[in-house]
Amino acid sequence: MKRLTFALLATFLFATLSSTFAQSNDDMKAMAAYAAPGDIHKMLAKTAGTWTCAVTMWMTPGAQAMTSTTEAKNEMILGGRYLQQTNTGSFMGQPFTGVSTVAYDNAKKMFVNTWIDNMGTGIMVLTGTWDAASNTITLTGNEVDPSSGKDIPVKETLKIVDDNHEELAMYTTAGGKEFKNMEIKMVRK
Repeated sequence: MKRLTFALLATFLFATLSSTFAQSNDDMKAMAAYAAPGDIHKMLAKTAGTWTCAVTMWMTPGAQAMTSTTEAKNEMILGGRYLQQTNTGSFMGQPFTGVSTVAYDNAKKMFVNTWIDNMGTGIMVLTGTWDAASNTITLTGNEVDPSSGKDIPVKETLKIVDDNHEELAMYTTAGGKEFKNMEIKMVRK
């Protein structure tokens, strides 16, 4: 009886360890796939370099446009996993610096974009998808309205026109209606 009990216990232990090893092996494969830069990351890497940006902004619907020229430096960081863009220029007569990080999350199959700049103290986080037919990333999320402290919906589109031209449009909400509040035409230097 002791031999039978020992044999059953040994079989159970072997089956449990085998299952745990298989799960760990699958987990390791999933982690490797999650961490590996893929085709989308290679597409982002093609934008590395310095860009001249013609910026047009509208503070409210129907307002007169404000224009400026900035420079964007794109570089892939952390082994080609993220695109970091540093923007410099001026806005309303003040020095301007903004930093964007673009990630493509292999597990979620979506883009995640963060934005910080010296004109605020928050972090804007947008998520979205790639449309290969139009060569466009569409991102949505929220930004803070500084006067109320409340979040308002934001949409951003980034169209890759060709290797040397990109167009970004940003839409925000005023009075419950979406309007285009920024347009950036980028040309590679």
